[in-house]
Amino acid sequence: MNLLATTGSELNQIRIGIIGPRQIVGQILRVVDSFPSFAAVPLIYRHEDDAPKLAERISGDVEVILFSDPLSHRKAKEGLRVPVLMHHVPLTDAGLYKALFHAQQDGLLGEGISVDSLTDKMVRRTLKDLGKTAIRPVIYDGPAYAPRDKLVAFHREQFEAGACTVAFTGMESVSRELTELGIPNRWLVPADQDIVVSLERALLSTETRRSKEGQIVVGMINIDDFGKLALTCSNEHEVQKLKLDIHRMVLDYVEALDGYLTHLGGDEYLFFTTRGIFERESGGYKTIPLAKDMNKTHGISLSIGIGFGRSASVAGTNARIAMRKAKEAGGNACFIVREDGTLIGPLEMAEPVREVLSFTDAELIKRAEDAGMTSAYLSKLLHNGAKYGKYEYQVHELAALLGITVRSAHRLLLHWIDHGLVEVTGFEKVPRGRPRQIFTFTLLLNRQV
Repeated sequence: MNLLATTGSELNQIRIGIIGPRQIVGQILRVVDSFPSFAAVPLIYRHEDDAPKLAERISGDVEVILFSDPLSHRKAKEGLRVPVLMHHVPLTDAGLYKALFHAQQDGLLGEGISVDSLTDKMVRRTLKDLGKTAIRPVIYDGPAYAPRDKLVAFHREQFEAGACTVAFTGMESVSRELTELGIPNRWLVPADQDIVVSLERALLSTETRRSKEGQIVVGMINIDDFGKLALTCSNEHEVQKLKLDIHRMVLDYVEALDGYLTHLGGDEYLFFTTRGIFERESGGYKTIPLAKDMNKTHGISLSIGIGFGRSASVAGTNARIAMRKAKEAGGNACFIVREDGTLIGPLEMAEPVREVLSFTDAELIKRAEDAGMTSAYLSKLLHNGAKYGKYEYQVHELAALLGITVRSAHRLLLHWIDHGLVEVTGFEKVPRGRPRQIFTFTLLLNRQV
């Protein structure tokens, strides 16, 4: 058993316990990064029998627990004396596809296989989809929550009888014992999509999430460089038609949010909706469909600021702060400021975002500003990091990104190094002159791990 450090900024987040073997817990933690509402508390077990003790250990510290598999969930339900919301990641045939692929690559697939944790129908459907109908599967048909020794005995019997060349099991402990016995096997692990669905169910079941469903959301939409776009129109009639078309698209988007829209004049719009609806329409704070549609139709980019709050005043103030972050990032960006001041973004706009930042906590922002990194510089670095996965810069690259001279960039880097925001992590050789230093923004990189 091993307790990992709590991940994420826990301020105003829903604490979720993640219990399972190391590999699956690591997989779940990677998926949890796309759920800003969760602060994960991961716990590792070696055997499923340890699940109840681990669950009881954190039951008073989390609002919901997600188990990596049905068996550990069942054991916890039977052995846990403290009531707490519990869910598990189901094992579907998606895991069998991957396992069969790797078994074939390793030359283990023969005329027969033995499988536990999946139904006969699921296994045969998968073999049919893969064109492997010649393979004879032997499915464990004992109790749904069979103990480890029963499953090991089943696979061993089939292997020694020559009925299978490789075993497929949904339990890591069974896979480990089969390996010790010299029996070829593959561990069936859940697909990322199964984990996403399980996390969504866990999120919707929490009291904190239900209480935030009706929380007010204020959004601000600004058309980037509309003046320049208007100059490309041949006459005023075309400009007015463009404005009407943009207004219609924004109105359709807000209608999908069941929201209320008002035009602030010029190139700015204001809308109101609720948090639950906005979360569903944005795919859990991941994408803004309006931005893609607007870019595809008119080649227009948008800056969008979203504010959450327990009152309209707080939500509106946060929306304005988020809009400023989007503009500071250079436009074509959307940021969210939550009721606790944490920052989510950038959300996916007209171009795919390589990695969505789950949140930026207030402590990180304060530390950056204390070191002389302005809000505008931080926004641009966050946006560039999320969009391109870039956290390493040469001094001239940083100068171009921030829109400053190379001398100013070098002076800032030295200052940020002194405050622990940046480290020199390498050198690039050039044909002539001194090697160029490579600077890594460790403050931003470390929070992506």
